[in-house]
Amino acid sequence: MLDIKSFNKKILITGGSGLLGKEYLKFFLKTKSIIYVLDKNIDSEVKKLKKNNKNLIYYKCDITKENEIYKIYLKIKKLGGVDVLINNAAIDATPKSKQKYIQPLDKLQTKVWDEVMNVNLRGPFLCCKIFGSQMAKNGGGSIINISSIYGILSPDQRVYSRINKKKFVKPITYSVSKSGIINMTKYLSTYWASKKVRVNNLILGGVKNNQPKKFIKNYCNKVPLGRMANKNEYNYSVFFLASEMSSYMTGSNLIIDGGWSAW
Repeated sequence: MLDIKSFNKKILITGGSGLLGKEYLKFFLKTKSIIYVLDKNIDSEVKKLKKNNKNLIYYKCDITKENEIYKIYLKIKKLGGVDVLINNAAIDATPKSKQKYIQPLDKLQTKVWDEVMNVNLRGPFLCCKIFGSQMAKNGGGSIINISSIYGILSPDQRVYSRINKKKFVKPITYSVSKSGIINMTKYLSTYWASKKVRVNNLILGGVKNNQPKKFIKNYCNKVPLGRMANKNEYNYSVFFLASEMSSYMTGSNLIIDGGWSAW
């Protein structure tokens, strides 16, 4: 097995201030890698980590805007480019989300559809286009896209019904965008295969994050392992796809969901 501490790559994480993005960031800080974080809002924990880690560099960036990404690409290119791209940034839809993101189908505003698609699909596409093209020119790399069980299955709305005194609907936007990521992965994996750029997809289950007790109970009843994922349980899967341990793997979906999709 590859020694984690000896792992030495240049890694770009979008949404590095988010729940899972920070977990990936902290994990790779245990290696010899240089980590670049792109996020629209850099939170205090990431800033604090930066003070104690010279291998961490962060940039404020709206990944839906190609010119912003390209400006950062030019800065990173001068530092040696990127070996690994983790497309983690996304707008999720949880009981804590803004009301506009969790509207039922008949009330969902078109502008909200566009906003979610811009972040969840346009953003990863632009990052792949810019940084993936650089990898192809430089002799290879690994792109890790992050999807969801709702990219391969429709949400069971019974899990979400009336968990906060009012009915919550897992919206169509999240499912459609995460499904799109899956086919984007397959397309790019064949497009860049001859350039030694591997493109794979993580399909993740729900993460425990102080959700309402009723929701957690409903969700866990559908999981064979009987629980939600802890926020650090996906780190080694990301490491596997970033490293040479997955050197013969491209265009694949790695499903980690506690067995949710096995029923």
